Amino acid sequence: MVKGKTAIVTGGTRGIGFSIVKTYLDNGANVALLGSRKDSVDAALAKLTEYGDRVMGLWPDLLNPEEVKRDFEAVRAKYGRVDILANNAGISSKTSFYDYTLDEFKKVMDLNVTAVFICAQAAARIMKEQGGGVIINTSSMVGEYGQPSGCSYPASKFAVNGLVKSLSRELAKDGIRVNAVAPGVTRTDMLANLPKEMVDRVSAGIPLGRVGEPEDIAHAYLYLASDEASYVTGLVLKVDGGART
Repeated sequence: MVKGKTAIVTGGTRGIGFSIVKTYLDNGANVALLGSRKDSVDAALAKLTEYGDRVMGLWPDLLNPEEVKRDFEAVRAKYGRVDILANNAGISSKTSFYDYTLDEFKKVMDLNVTAVFICAQAAARIMKEQGGGVIINTSSMVGEYGQPSGCSYPASKFAVNGLVKSLSRELAKDGIRVNAVAPGVTRTDMLANLPKEMVDRVSAGIPLGRVGEPEDIAHAYLYLASDEASYVTGLVLKVDGGART
């Protein structure tokens, strides 16, 4: 579905991000996976040797516009284009509001919102020059419904949704589509470490009767990146098993 295209995936070393990387590769794309550290990037690349030169790894500081620009240009130099940005890097929080420090609040907002802005801007500048592209941000179901602790996380995802709505209108004239995927409860490392009875309890509240798999989220990223979604922009696509419908 994305054969011959080039994608950049932030937060691509594990979990949902790694599944997005692999799904894009399986569907014919060249992929640059980005992580926070060289060792985690190298570990992810070691699992993808079958794809040869179609995958590369980078580890810029996503809060440094110059580093992001440098590495995005390196991707374009290697593959000729940047067609897709999967803005997936992010962190969560569960701290009580009464115990929240400003530093923790800022840390979540910086990576989940400011870095999304920086990466989207760098990608959009390249995409405008080449006549178009696709930006997809990772949102969350809690960006709409909130959560009982860790208020910075849903606040950050609400901000991501706002960026999607605004940028989809502003960048459409340049052939750039902007959407988001809002996962529900998904089997990432954190969930995998929970007792089975707790996961079963969570699953019971989801109409489809199970938690999501990283591949479920990656398939939504694949659709939105493909030409099948060529008339879709400004969408926050919920992939949550009907948990909050």
